[in-house]
Amino acid sequence: MKKQILIAGGGIGGLAAALASSRAGWPVQLLERTREFGEVGAGIQMGPNVVRVLHDWGLGVELARVAAFPDMLRVRNADSGEELGRLMLGERSRTLYGAPYATIHRADIHKLLLAAVQQHTDAELHMGQWVESFHEGDDGVHLHTLDGLELEGQALIGADGLWSTVRHLLLNDDAPRVTGHLAYRALIAQRDLPGYLRSQQVTVWLGPNLHVVQYPVRRGHWLNVVAIVHGQVNGEVDDWDHETHASDLQDAMGETCNKLQDLISAIPNWRLWALCDRPPMTSARQQAQGRVALLGDAAHPMRPYMAQGAGMAIEDAACLQTLLKDPDMPMDKRLERYAQQRWRRNARVQARSIRNGQIFHASGLVRWGRDLSMNLLGQRLLDVPWLYRGPN
Repeated sequence: MKKQILIAGGGIGGLAAALASSRAGWPVQLLERTREFGEVGAGIQMGPNVVRVLHDWGLGVELARVAAFPDMLRVRNADSGEELGRLMLGERSRTLYGAPYATIHRADIHKLLLAAVQQHTDAELHMGQWVESFHEGDDGVHLHTLDGLELEGQALIGADGLWSTVRHLLLNDDAPRVTGHLAYRALIAQRDLPGYLRSQQVTVWLGPNLHVVQYPVRRGHWLNVVAIVHGQVNGEVDDWDHETHASDLQDAMGETCNKLQDLISAIPNWRLWALCDRPPMTSARQQAQGRVALLGDAAHPMRPYMAQGAGMAIEDAACLQTLLKDPDMPMDKRLERYAQQRWRRNARVQARSIRNGQIFHASGLVRWGRDLSMNLLGQRLLDVPWLYRGPN
């Protein structure tokens, strides 16, 4: 059996796992379903817990070339426009947590990780390959794809996303659940917006049954906007990149304030994503069994209300790297320890993300209490030290 790691999935999690495994001294065979990598998604936020890992991997300079680093997160009432609270980022984040808070286009972080894998590792990428089956033997894992490719390695890492084939084969559990929330996503050049709508900060607008998040990407030259409302998508929920019309979103905004309405109206093109997730993890066996482990959305897909989906995948990869460095531990024990170290933190972020969504979209007395608490406590409520300090 070859001394190598098999990785299913070439997204952010899969590339992070490939880089981490290579840095731990393991050759990598990575399988990606698509025939070629393309620009997907929109922006993502990365807390200092995630940026610190990228810095540890020597990617700080590359990150600085493509990301934005907001100095503030501001929360506003979507109806009145009133500020409810703020969290200082920038230098405060560097001082308290050892790294800045970053916002970045999803395609840019993907390209950054792909370049690192291609330039600094011997990982072999197999494009257009779907995992069909795998079986575990005493000497390792044997994998077969739909196109007839056969690979073997000491371990298999399933980083193949929300609709993971590796997860289905390993756990045989149900499909992801539909949350009833829809995410409208858009990117627009700041130069195409009137001055009063441009921003270099993270702004969160909270309204009944909806919220909107905006932040800069691509060194601040572009603005990423995500509006999340309640509703159901027409079509297949696993096809997240539906075309949609701006008028649908404008109708969903209801009687929100003029500035928010102006922002939504200023953006002509939106994409629609039906949000799906899984319940928070309940045991380490949901993240690894034997020589097969799950990473990122394949293990713990979560709602985006803590902006940590990509972050937890990168943290998973960093943990995997540490354990793969151990020359004496059997592989199944390494992956068992990986799962033991990761599942509780991932479950906590999953649960907190669900709770945040309920708070963000609150109405009536709950909304009134939220706004009052944020006015009184502000930064204390918005900061998340247990998350931003990283895993113990």
